[in-house]
Amino acid sequence: MAGQISGSTRRNSGRLPAGRGALLIGLAGLALCGSASAQEAADQQTDQQAQSEEAAAGVTVLDTITVVSRTGESAIDTLGSVSHVGEGQLERRMATTPQGMLSGVPGVAVQVDANRSASSVNIRGLQDFGRVAVIVDGARQNFQRSGHGTQSVFWIDPLLVQQVDVVRGPVANTYGSGAIGGVVYFETKDASDFLKPEETWAGALTSRYESNGDEKTASAVGAYRFNDATDIIGNIVWRDYGQYEDGAGDPVPGSAFDVLSGLVKATVRPSENSELKLGWVGTKDGWSEGTGTSDLDLTQNTLTGRYQVTDPDQSWLDLTVSVALNRANLDQTYLTDVRQFDPTTGRPVIIPRGSLTSYDLSTYGIDIWNTSRFETGAFSHELTYGGDWLTDDVVTESPIGGSDFYTPSGERTVWGAYVQDKMTFDWLEIIGALRYDSYSLSGDDTDSSGSRLSPRLTVGVSPFTGEALSGLQFYGTYAEGYRSPTLSETLVTGLHPNGVVFPFLPNPDLKPETGRTWEAGINYGRDDLFRGGDSLRLKAAYFNNDVEDFIDGQTLSAFDPTSGCPLRPDLFGNPSYIPICFQYQNFAEARINGFELEAFYDAGDVFGGLNISIIDGYRIANGKREDLVTIPSSQVTGLLGFRMLEDRLTLGGEVQYNSPPAGAAFSENFTLVNAFANYQVSDNFRFDFRADNIFDVRYANPLNATTTSVVYEPGLSLKLGATVRFGG
Repeated sequence: MAGQISGSTRRNSGRLPAGRGALLIGLAGLALCGSASAQEAADQQTDQQAQSEEAAAGVTVLDTITVVSRTGESAIDTLGSVSHVGEGQLERRMATTPQGMLSGVPGVAVQVDANRSASSVNIRGLQDFGRVAVIVDGARQNFQRSGHGTQSVFWIDPLLVQQVDVVRGPVANTYGSGAIGGVVYFETKDASDFLKPEETWAGALTSRYESNGDEKTASAVGAYRFNDATDIIGNIVWRDYGQYEDGAGDPVPGSAFDVLSGLVKATVRPSENSELKLGWVGTKDGWSEGTGTSDLDLTQNTLTGRYQVTDPDQSWLDLTVSVALNRANLDQTYLTDVRQFDPTTGRPVIIPRGSLTSYDLSTYGIDIWNTSRFETGAFSHELTYGGDWLTDDVVTESPIGGSDFYTPSGERTVWGAYVQDKMTFDWLEIIGALRYDSYSLSGDDTDSSGSRLSPRLTVGVSPFTGEALSGLQFYGTYAEGYRSPTLSETLVTGLHPNGVVFPFLPNPDLKPETGRTWEAGINYGRDDLFRGGDSLRLKAAYFNNDVEDFIDGQTLSAFDPTSGCPLRPDLFGNPSYIPICFQYQNFAEARINGFELEAFYDAGDVFGGLNISIIDGYRIANGKREDLVTIPSSQVTGLLGFRMLEDRLTLGGEVQYNSPPAGAAFSENFTLVNAFANYQVSDNFRFDFRADNIFDVRYANPLNATTTSVVYEPGLSLKLGATVRFGG
């Protein structure tokens, strides 16, 4: 998909204030004033709509360069399945969660628990344990808490985000180890995008209300330009969610939570060709689990720094150095006495009220790359080479003693180096890349390590020169990816804590997963197709992904002498003991294939889009085909919108058809209908309205459904927002 041109590639974050109570009072006052928008009208499916608006005003714009491109490409120019979700699209959606930001993106689904404050991003049926690299301003978001429900614990507030870029499949081999499913990159707001060219300072206030769950949102953003070389932006958002109702009008237990988020980002330009960005993003969440048995408080802080230097007179120099630290601290406080089993002896124990289980993760990372541009004969080259290093340091504490056995303490380090050459000759483009990955992990008395080379080859051709077909490009790709086992998969040990008793077995012999993907696709971009100023962007691809040594949990019988699961005579007297074990093991193979399409047409006063995702997958275990429970719904999303009153008023609607995969616990097909309206009253004041699930359909994300429980999604939700902006 395409969009308006962006200035520089942006990465960095913000910071969370200490005085939460005073801050909430202040934000409540801000809520009376209006809703955060800080930018232009939000009536866009993607930034292509802004392209048409500016074209109508006589301004020439280009497709947005994606953040995930390290050679300056837009999504439509990338020989791969890349999607761009621009600021306009985010505003039109009035997204309240990461799930909302990624809604309708082909091949992407988000698993969330009822409270929606923790999410796992799924790309092409792969999720959790680093299979999808989730990145905020250059910082990997690796925090997870293993157990029932969502594994990953990721949150970023949509009002802090400038754009989201998605790469599907392991072709993003320059973005670190493990991303055999793909990459989702969240880029936060930047002062240069917020401030108008003539402004030294500016601010915006935000208020939004959502009917289902009585959700209230308040936000404040401000930016200051010290001079042409230095600027800074800050943004803070508070959300208070009540318990929502599903399409049948039934309250969904555990769906209430509150979250406070903020960012600060400073930019310094030491010279005309260099830029330094320093940032901080912070989040504090709170929610309850069970039937009021425990409260959870999560604090996350992300610090980032990024230095870039590009010299147009030195074609060999386009250097970026990025460093990041992500700290996540989750405290689970028991509100009542809780009966569990001792993780060592299996005897019943009482965890007294007020006891605390803590989960702490520190992720340190550095990423360095450079692109050199030169020519050899008829070919031009963009040679990108670099390396990255990442360490996860996990410390968990259980009130029973020692680490939490679901999420054990330990340390994992992954690092890699790569080289990629993009060669271009007229109608032919060839990308060849090679990446080396290595990892090591340790915890208690268990160690594991490994390494591998992963190749990529992409060939693209643009065989047509006529006006109608000159923007048509065909490509084919073969790429491999390598994911090392995580601490939880390797080190999990102890006894199941409640209900029934059985052992968890560590597995230091886990092999890393290897993803092998074949993909064939087309890109088509055309302007002035039917009339002057209109645009069409289309991307389509068929993919086949085979994951060797796929890692998943297995139930082993203690009566099978070959399983490695021992009988526990010491537990025979416990009536809750069952003679099984649970262990993460390598399966022979997981096979996933599908088709994806993104198309968007914009003619200024009317625009529309069509996104399609068809996916199927299974795993082969012991020679038998089994359902892969992480396969998301196949999906068709259609959009139609209109602009009126000199583009100040935008009206439109969306229809989305969903077909859950075979074998899903929630297997009913369902269709959602949404509507939106945006009215730009003046340059500095705006109203937004959105209605989600207009027909109150009772439905569930298949990723949130099991044979014993189903988390239903919200029914009809009406959203109203207002924006006030000021500056000078």
